[in-house]
Amino acid sequence: MFADRAKIFIKSGKGGDGHVSFRRELYVPNGGPDGGDGGKGGDVIFEIDDGLNTLVDFRHRSKYCAEPGENGKKKRCHGANGKDIVLRVPEGTIVREAETGKIVADMSGDNRRQIILKGGKGGLGNQHFATATMQVPKYAQPGQPAQELWVNLELKVIADVGLLGFPNVGKSTFLSRVTNANPKIANYHFTTLAPNLGVVDLADGEGFVLADIPGLIEGASLGAGLGHEFLRHIERTKMMIHVVDAAGSEGRDPIDDIYKINSELEKYNADLAKRPQVIAANKTDLIYEGDEDPVERIRAEFEPKGYKVFAISGATGAGIQDLLWYVNNELKKLDTKPITFAQEFFPEDELLVADLPYTVEKDEDGVFVVEGPKIEKMLGYTNLDSEKGFRFFQNFLKETGILEKLEELGVQEGDTIRMYGLSFEYFK
Repeated sequence: MFADRAKIFIKSGKGGDGHVSFRRELYVPNGGPDGGDGGKGGDVIFEIDDGLNTLVDFRHRSKYCAEPGENGKKKRCHGANGKDIVLRVPEGTIVREAETGKIVADMSGDNRRQIILKGGKGGLGNQHFATATMQVPKYAQPGQPAQELWVNLELKVIADVGLLGFPNVGKSTFLSRVTNANPKIANYHFTTLAPNLGVVDLADGEGFVLADIPGLIEGASLGAGLGHEFLRHIERTKMMIHVVDAAGSEGRDPIDDIYKINSELEKYNADLAKRPQVIAANKTDLIYEGDEDPVERIRAEFEPKGYKVFAISGATGAGIQDLLWYVNNELKKLDTKPITFAQEFFPEDELLVADLPYTVEKDEDGVFVVEGPKIEKMLGYTNLDSEKGFRFFQNFLKETGILEKLEELGVQEGDTIRMYGLSFEYFK
């Protein structure tokens, strides 16, 4: 089964929490803090696997999570780091942030392996917070939270040249003759429902990669038929061979066909319509003597516009070698670097660790209630009975914007603030 799209949920590992403990040994009555640090959470990594050519594996499983880091332990023991999760994808896979559609990564060219989501850093144990005036710190740092993201995976095939044309004009027959590909061939529309890739081998080591893009129809740029499914696969091609049924065996006018397909390209992506294009006037074996020569009619229409026209027959092989050598020589004039897409979405900037949810509300009794997952975690690791611990917690409230939110709600000196089981009076 060929699958070129999938939507999955990815999540890195949370950092392990720092540990609060004190050295307790015989003959050491005043042992200092010895809480170890938490381990780093695992990363989410995408990697190209040359053995893959489809995203079908991601249709059966939609959630992928790296391991969290282990919490720190006593005796200064560091928690183990969480294992990374590596997602293997075919070359040409685009990773997009699901909500905005922005590109997170283009897995092609030199980008063989990329960390998409980084695991949270492990929190520091209480051993790091001991000072001359605070020798028994009863708090430690929580690990940084995990990052999570819904992403759309989209496969855009990697090929130098794309075959264009309406259904049943002979593209699959052409591909099977000139490459090692083995596409399904039959005399009905939409035989090709997936891109077929093949390598064209010419003499002296010359050649290029050719993709048979499934047949387009009028309105494809608007999603008619399977338009968008097909058009994405020619976005990386440097050049296109436009195959037409010169004999008009389907009852269509080849000149009209060329204009219609190019119109769809222009509507979908104007840059595609500007890329070099050569016309392959196919099925010349079905043109009978005495009839008007349709190939000359195509040449007269398009060669003045800069399109080179070749008369070929996919059935007999006539004219194909001349076409292939022309395309091969034209490719040498173009940029040899693969067409790649720049990153637009940067998880490190977009998914700020500090942006954890919290709520600040005033209840019916005039008490300001503050709640949220990081607040609960911080309370569990902070000794508010100590001066340094309380100052540490105050800085946390300021850095997260909670104090600013309280002031917006009109908190005054002496008002009560409640955080889970803790209540205290507000003073500036």
